[in-house]
Amino acid sequence: MPDGCKLAAKIWLPEGTEEKPVPAVLEYIPYRKRDFKSIRDSKIHRYFAQNGYAAIRVDMRGSGDSDGVLEDEYLPQELNDGAEIIEWIASQPWCTGNVGMIGISWGGFNALQIAAKDTPHLKAIITVSSSDDRYADDVHYMGGCMLTDNLSWASTMFSYNSLPPDPAIVGNKWKEMWLDRLEGSGLWLKKWLQHQRRDEYWKHASVAENYEAISCPVFAVSGWADGYSNTVFRLMENLQVPRKALIGGWGHKYPNFGGEGIGIDFLREATRWWDRWLKKIDNGVDEEPRLRLWMQDSVSPLISSCPGRWIAEKNWPSAKIENQEFYLSKGRIHLEEDEIKNEDMRIRSPLSVGLFAGKWYSYSESTDLPHDQSEEDGGSLVFDTPELEEDIEILGSPEVELELESDQPIAMIALRLNDVCREGTSTRVTYGLLNLTHRDGNENPAVLEVGNTYRICIKMNYVAQNFPAGNKIRLSISTSYWPFAWPSPEPAALTIKSKGKLILPVRPKNKEDDKLPDIGEPV
Repeated sequence: MPDGCKLAAKIWLPEGTEEKPVPAVLEYIPYRKRDFKSIRDSKIHRYFAQNGYAAIRVDMRGSGDSDGVLEDEYLPQELNDGAEIIEWIASQPWCTGNVGMIGISWGGFNALQIAAKDTPHLKAIITVSSSDDRYADDVHYMGGCMLTDNLSWASTMFSYNSLPPDPAIVGNKWKEMWLDRLEGSGLWLKKWLQHQRRDEYWKHASVAENYEAISCPVFAVSGWADGYSNTVFRLMENLQVPRKALIGGWGHKYPNFGGEGIGIDFLREATRWWDRWLKKIDNGVDEEPRLRLWMQDSVSPLISSCPGRWIAEKNWPSAKIENQEFYLSKGRIHLEEDEIKNEDMRIRSPLSVGLFAGKWYSYSESTDLPHDQSEEDGGSLVFDTPELEEDIEILGSPEVELELESDQPIAMIALRLNDVCREGTSTRVTYGLLNLTHRDGNENPAVLEVGNTYRICIKMNYVAQNFPAGNKIRLSISTSYWPFAWPSPEPAALTIKSKGKLILPVRPKNKEDDKLPDIGEPV
């Protein structure tokens, strides 16, 4: 680096690059290439090399065998280093000068962030399980509620930052480097707790602040079992560059590691993307539907498989989607507003509501996934449709509009949209959280005035889901979601007024979906 810091890298080169340079693909993360990610890296980057790309895997400053100290996520130094690495790669005799970035989670974040910098040789990226908004859609906060994954993630990074480099690589200075890390990386959780609203700390490196800064093509990927699917839709809506989206039934993994019956031949899809934008092969990638998504079928809770089918949308937002309004009364969801009596409903949930929520970002393991929601529903206000006469399929972000009062100045609300089968089991489809002091935005919270009525709108996570005929759609409302999210300081009771709305993004079935090409099995 320009300041003399050395970063450790592993490079896979195709044969013959001495005579014929090739494009390059970079993955740039803090997860130790020589041990923790070694096997995974060898599968991914060897594949790219076998298909005509130089593949480079770099340990970030302060991680693995690289010099320096890692002090936080997505600091300017990290992004500047990434841009320098790309320019270095482009200048090598084995590289054509065209470079792409790929990454999942941290590597997906910094691919977006470096794409928003002036990096001339970065020609395309693949961002997997990442966010465009570091405050609103990451592991730290959701709807102004602190996620407890915030704590576990801080502990995880504390453990990574406490690991030494390999003496076989760095030599006798390994101990000095290790002590620098132990003394200098700091307690990240302290920083994150000092920024509980969407301030400049979180706006930095949130590409949602300026989508137009991204000037290269973007392939955005996520899974419905992960916590990062919302970003994919915002990127498709707001970017002004060639872009493509893929969301399947997997969790927080590259899709080729998605699991039996869930994973796909993602490396082939990634290579098609690189071929189009790094080798300039006119392979039709940019003429395909912008979004390819897995429409999930109804399943019982704790089923680790994810049956369904592939669907596609040419653009997003899609003109096919119709927002259908339903109305809420005591225990019921109605299609017509005039069926509703004026009845107030009151809820103060036990703190145990949330025990069966699973993790914010799941790896698709059964222990990560939400369990049967029936017991959670017992501590919530519950609204059910009658048994459905025909299938209803939704694609998008369900919304709920409510009028409510609180008996505490600080309160939270958790919403769950569930699929209730005839036998009575309740499967969570999607959900949303809101710290009610953030009802008017995440930058300037305002306490509630006890006894005042507030009208709020809560957006739940994006989802593609089939509710089959004979099942019921259930909306569950609670005032806690522990230990998924940190609770309010005092137990709050909310009074919910009648005639609230549930708005579902209904998608009609499309015969064109049956013509989509096979996306393959993992290799």
